[in-house]
Amino acid sequence: MFSSAVLLSATLGFVRAHTIFQRVHVNGVDQGYLNGVRYPSYNGPITNVTDPSVICNGGPNTLVTPFSQTIINVPAGGTFVAEWHHGLQPNGYDPTDPADPIDPSHLGPVMAYMAAVPSALQTDVTGLKWFKIWEDGFDGTNWGVTRLVSAEGLQTFTIPSCIPPGNYFLRAEIIALHGASTYPGAQLYMECAQINVTGGGTAKPATVSFPGAYAGTDPYVQLQWSACRLLLLMLLLVTTLLSGITINIYYPAVTNYTIPGPPVFTCDGSSATTSATGATSTTTTTTSKAATTTTTSKATTTTTTKVRIVLSESGLSYRGGNAELLLNQATTTTTTPASTATGTVPEYGQVGGTFCINFYEPSFDQSFVCSDSAVD
Repeated sequence: MFSSAVLLSATLGFVRAHTIFQRVHVNGVDQGYLNGVRYPSYNGPITNVTDPSVICNGGPNTLVTPFSQTIINVPAGGTFVAEWHHGLQPNGYDPTDPADPIDPSHLGPVMAYMAAVPSALQTDVTGLKWFKIWEDGFDGTNWGVTRLVSAEGLQTFTIPSCIPPGNYFLRAEIIALHGASTYPGAQLYMECAQINVTGGGTAKPATVSFPGAYAGTDPYVQLQWSACRLLLLMLLLVTTLLSGITINIYYPAVTNYTIPGPPVFTCDGSSATTSATGATSTTTTTTSKAATTTTTSKATTTTTTKVRIVLSESGLSYRGGNAELLLNQATTTTTTPASTATGTVPEYGQVGGTFCINFYEPSFDQSFVCSDSAVD
């Protein structure tokens, strides 16, 4: 019965499908239908995360040209609303369309990125450096898409107050995961707005590239355990601490999902997750401490990996270019490396038995050597 219901829901979602970001509001002021937004005539998704169309759409969803010649002024620290609808709808939200702004079955995260550009009217969007300014994922009960549907397609967030003034592309994005149990299956919807930030500061956010910020193999987490009695816990971690592009959101039940891409940039340097409904937003901020880094090697069987890990109050936290893994635990034991060499390695914790956690993160350029005896 469960499988049939899931398949029916997914099938109906594929039939109804799709969405387009098509209108901007700044500090409560409507900037006009399709004004300053690069939009396609078709509301379909991008499913190949290595395709350049993942930047601002296009490819199978041909962008309408000539592009709008409007650059929308947005004050740093101002409220920005990206308005989504099922199709190109000049009259806004359609209560008679059950798939407006997007079919409710298209569960997944909602995000926003920015990239500084010489001119927001330039046609080329390749080679830009993007930073994430907002995300709304899974809170343990509901998804960001569910909140977007409840808000009638209004994705509300704040432009960072500390970024330099100038022209930017603002990339609003939805990742629908209803068909993401295999790759390509996740459906990515995105459009870019042409904006000019006024005021601001001198912050230099860390950036990622599109394509490149996501991988079709997200998540890839390999756990090696020498304590057989922890097998059940291992299986629990593998099936519940999931993230990224490839994931079955129906079974087993998702309890902790990490949104793909980099962490959200904040002016105070913390890691923030923000969710918004309509024109109201709330922010929860968690600050992590960076671990002292060295490289430890032993003569035992080893696995070379690429990783970044920080140790926070909530446990062991990993975030690479594509995913984050949190091991929440009652206590964390830090092990001091026996020898050092050039390179980096995080601190790590031990949970009730000898184990080793190996992460594969191809886009991150720091590595360490880990073996199951390294935490004896």
